[in-house]
This record gives sequence, structure tokens and C-alpha cells, in this order.
Amino acid sequence: MAVRLPRPHRFDVCVAVAGLLCGILFWALGQNLNSGRLLPGAWVLLPLVVMAALELLRRTRPQPAVVLGTVMLVVDQFTVSSIATITMYTDLMYAAALYGTPAAARRLPISTGLVTAGVTVGLLAWWRAPEALLVGFVTGVVSFAPAATGALVRYHRDAAETARLRAEQTALLAEMDRTQAVGAERARMARELHDMVANHLSAIAIHSTAALSLDDPNTSRDALTVIRENSVEGLSEMRRLIGILRDSSGDLEPAAAPTLEGLGSLVEGARNNGLDITLDREYGSLPAPVELAAYRIVQESLTNALKHASPGRVTVDLAQQDGSLTVTVASPFGDRDGPRAPGSGAGLVGMQERTALLDGRFEAGPEDSPDGKIWVVRATLPVTEGDRE
Repeated sequence: MAVRLPRPHRFDVCVAVAGLLCGILFWALGQNLNSGRLLPGAWVLLPLVVMAALELLRRTRPQPAVVLGTVMLVVDQFTVSSIATITMYTDLMYAAALYGTPAAARRLPISTGLVTAGVTVGLLAWWRAPEALLVGFVTGVVSFAPAATGALVRYHRDAAETARLRAEQTALLAEMDRTQAVGAERARMARELHDMVANHLSAIAIHSTAALSLDDPNTSRDALTVIRENSVEGLSEMRRLIGILRDSSGDLEPAAAPTLEGLGSLVEGARNNGLDITLDREYGSLPAPVELAAYRIVQESLTNALKHASPGRVTVDLAQQDGSLTVTVASPFGDRDGPRAPGSGAGLVGMQERTALLDGRFEAGPEDSPDGKIWVVRATLPVTEGDRE
């Protein structure tokens, strides 16, 4: 099967044609480098034509081209010699270092440098004349100089390509970081919005449903009172969230973020909405992120109890031990009579995300107890020195 050579580059074709035409022109004008050689006259065209043909392979087959070119250069020295043949050989040497394999690019300057030094020293020892230095210099110009130039250009080209790839990688990583940061900020704002407003809207939905279902003026009046209180508090929380969104200071949490000192008011508000709650807490000084997460988990758990829990007592317990704060909220589990607000599951997702951000553990689900089945939300939040910094 015949081996098909790759199509030469357009620039290589131009170099080959220009070199061939210049060589023929120099020969026709009698502009040769040597005289009285073994192969006189038109023999100079043989290495010229072959060297021009090898120029077509300077980019696609650089290493075989420079090997055959070296043979043709030696043959050219037995003719009257052409400057065009020598010039095309230097281009082949340059192309072999630039387009050849990385190993060839490393070896060519070394090998041609050794050849140049060997020719210079050998001719000095043989001729014992200063002309040997000139021949050594010409050898270096024809072989070592183009090989070293090609290797240097290749080094800078590879360095530029590496820098370009590194810049693209950096830009890609920056875009990924930006996307992750935007996603994290959107998730944080979604949690804040849900935790701030869901509790009040759930109470409004439940009491408005009760007022509509019972034709009792006193019940309706009490329901409207609760609805108004939750509406005012919900609007206040919404204004606070808008203030967070408009704040350009870059703080991760607003200065007015709720703390566990507000649990009393939170529980009292839940009692006003109809829940029977007991609160038991025992903890010391806590980092602000832990306090905020614990407060939001209790708030969302009470909201879920208001929407879904059966009649009965809701217990809220916060205990700090073994370097962590454990938040437990238990409510009666089962079918409930009367109005209820629909749920989307976003509250559980938000509580789980808040716990995960602090490298804590979160679980929620039904459990058996002496008083019957209960729904338990339990979050363990690590309290470390790093959190206090």
C-alpha cells in the first residue's frame, strides 16, 4: 500500500518555489560558490532540486527532510555549490527544531553545536591555518544557528501557548466560582425570605380559614387580631430583607440578625397563634452563625407545627454539650382536624442547608414516644473556636 504524504502548507510551497527559482537564476548567471569541483556544471542543479522538494516537507515531515537535506548539502559540496541550496538547508534545520518532536528540538542545537566544534578543531589540527576558523564559523551559521533559533522560537511559542491555556483555565475557574457564589447567595436569600415570612403567612392562612369556616363574631374578631399582628410582623421582616438586599457593604449576615435571646418572643408569638409550647434551653456563649441557624431552625419548626401538627404539646429543647448545640423540636404527628396551610418542603430544605453550612447533622421525621407518634426535628450544630473568630 502506497504511503500518502500530507498536503504541504501553502507557505512551504512558496519557499520551495522561490528557492528553486533563485538557485536556477544564480546558476544561469554563473554565480556559484566554488570552482574546479568533482561534479562541475549542471550537477549543481541536482542538490538544488532535491533541496527544494524537501522544503515541501519542512512542516509535515521536518526530521526526514533535514536528514535528506544534510545528505544533499554534502553532495552540493562536490559541485560548484549554490547559495540557494545552502540557504534552503538552513531553513530545513530551523523548521526541524520548530516543528519537529520536542526531543528533536532539544537534540538539534546540541548535536549541531558539537559538529561545529568538531569541524573547527579538526580542521585546525589538520590545516594548522586560520582559514579553519572561517570554515568552522560557516558550519555554525549553516547548522547550529538555525537549529538554536528554531528551538528558541519553539520555546517561546510553547510558553505563550501554556500561558494562554492557563489564562483560559483561570477564566473558567473564575466563572465557576462566580456561578457558585451567585447560587449560594440566591440560596441564602431564599432561606431568609422563607424563614422571615412563612411563619406569619401560615398563621394568617390558618386563622383566615378558621374565620371563614366559623360563623362566630368573636372567633372572627380574634382571628382578625392575629391576622393583623402577623401581617405587621411579616411586613417588618420583609422590610428588613429588602434592607439586606439593598445593602452594598458585603456583610454575610445583617447586623440585626436574630439571636437566641429572641426565642422567648418567638415562642410567645407561636402561643398566640394557637400552639401549646414548652421551651427548655441550656447553653452558654455561642458564635453568631450558630445562634442564627438555631433560631431559624426553631422558627421553621414552629411554623411547620402550626401548619401540620396535630393537637397537643410542642416541645423546644436547646442543649449545649460536647462542643455542639443540639436543637430539638417535637410536635404531635398525625391527621389534624380544622384548617391547615399547604406546605412545599422548602422549610426542611432550608433547615438542612443551614445545618450543612456549619458542618452539622440534621434529621427530621416521625418517631414513637410514650404519648404517641411525634414529629421530631433535630439539628446538631458544632460550636468550635473557629466559629467564634
